[in-house]
Amino acid sequence: MSVSWQSETPPDQVHLGPLNWVFIIARAPILAILVFSGLLATLILRIVERPLAGQTRPITPFITQFVCRNALRIIGLQFIIKGQGFVGPGAYVANHSTWLDIFVLNATQRLYFVSKSEVSKWPGIGWLARATGTVFIERNRSKAREHSALFEERLKSGHKLLFFPEGTSTDGCRVLPFKTTLFAPFFHETLEETLSIQPVSVIYHAPKGRPDRFYGWWADMDFGPNLLKILGEPHQGCVEVIYHHPLLVRDYKDRKALAKAAEDCVRDGFISGQGR
Repeated sequence: MSVSWQSETPPDQVHLGPLNWVFIIARAPILAILVFSGLLATLILRIVERPLAGQTRPITPFITQFVCRNALRIIGLQFIIKGQGFVGPGAYVANHSTWLDIFVLNATQRLYFVSKSEVSKWPGIGWLARATGTVFIERNRSKAREHSALFEERLKSGHKLLFFPEGTSTDGCRVLPFKTTLFAPFFHETLEETLSIQPVSVIYHAPKGRPDRFYGWWADMDFGPNLLKILGEPHQGCVEVIYHHPLLVRDYKDRKALAKAAEDCVRDGFISGQGR
């Protein structure tokens, strides 16, 4: 499994010593039990929740949030939250550095990710994504009307969606230009008057003595070695999540203007957070 963004500097090689393996052995089984117990509980509860509440999902998002918060505690990664999620229908947009973003953002809000359709076929991650209500879409502008209908259905169910407009994860040291395709459905006539888009900056601070890109996941990095590297780190860093002021869709003339405003906001928060 790989991601597409490439850097001029190749990823660091993963070297695991005896101490790293001690932490891996201590953390990995507990993390696995937590994640798969949460998955099982979600699947069982959905048997009752689906016929009674349909897409609304009044119970299972609390399980996802519980699992993600405690997964970060098991890993040892502290998280700092600044600002708060918006009230009303709409979506979050955030920069994307690593697979850890899924845990971090789910830990801070009850939300549903919008992801490319290929993710649904990934072993393990695809199963988890489907169980937690991820919205799978094709990143194709010709599908905008279809996406609008799907987004409208989920938003009417009270879901808060989140997507990564960069379209890929990075080394965690930058914010890439936002792609505008997924902003288009929010300008549908049935949606744009009531929706907000809330920019979110996610900043990882590496463990002391580690490179700034320690938590990043990019280029041809495989998930397994990256997971072991993070689980094996004795003294973790922290992640800072900044919720910025929501942007009203109706205040922007088109998807490009909205995407640019959201990108500027996320980048400003990211740069500010890196300086701390």
